[in-house]
Amino acid sequence: MKVAVITNTSKPQAVEFQPKVIDKLINMGVTPVVLERDRRIAKNHINDVLCFESHTEVVKNCDILIAIGGDGTIIHMARHAAKHNKPLLGINFGRVGFVATLEPQDLDSIDKLLAGNYFTQQRMLLKVTVETPTGAERLYAINDAVISRGSMSRMMDLSVSVNGKKTCQYRADGVIFSTPTGSTAYSLSAGGPVICPDIECILLTPICPHSLFSRSVIFKAGDKLTVTAATGEGTGTEAFLTVDGQYHLPLTDDTRVTIEKYEKSFSLISIEPQNFYTVLNNKLNERGI
Repeated sequence: MKVAVITNTSKPQAVEFQPKVIDKLINMGVTPVVLERDRRIAKNHINDVLCFESHTEVVKNCDILIAIGGDGTIIHMARHAAKHNKPLLGINFGRVGFVATLEPQDLDSIDKLLAGNYFTQQRMLLKVTVETPTGAERLYAINDAVISRGSMSRMMDLSVSVNGKKTCQYRADGVIFSTPTGSTAYSLSAGGPVICPDIECILLTPICPHSLFSRSVIFKAGDKLTVTAATGEGTGTEAFLTVDGQYHLPLTDDTRVTIEKYEKSFSLISIEPQNFYTVLNNKLNERGI
């Protein structure tokens, strides 16, 4: 068996923890797969570790993926895991850790992982297609795709169509399209509902809408949502698309963004059975949220 171990190197505690995971894997006869930058961590086990330059190559050459860090690190690696159909275990070194199912003190639980005694949950992704007169670009979201205004601009006029029919009009600071996994992220801060990740749907939440009646809307997973933002000359508005807080694109008046369910999902590993509502309560309460 080959197990990839990816760490957020900006978190010193996560970096200190990675050798413990690698040592445990090697002692149990498992081959760790790491980025070339982490080769030094193997120390005396250098011949027992596979190293690759890119995240893509690491994920392609493993059976299971372990991500050590906060939700951002786990979300970043989840996109790779989904593309290559590899199950993912997140070890939490972040603040909340909604998609991390293991805490650092649970290191010995990796024994159960290697013995095959674990559970998986399928989580949906969004496919985000950005169409301009010069071409199209596709991005994939674990949490959300956000269309928002520039820092110095006015509120935006946004139009949302569902399956080709104009459905929602907003004057707001932006809109959030999220997966059920992402319903506990930015959308929650904007007043959106919490959705159990077992339910497949697309959640639309307006950001600071200039209306007494604008509320979140939940669409079925098979719907195709298209949004445009008025950013032309004279509007005083700039618009940006942000995917999972990690990819950032400026939008123009002739840009069309399409949001739909991605055909692939990712498998999130938990060592023990997970009750979403218990996890939700614990995560929010222990962080004082």
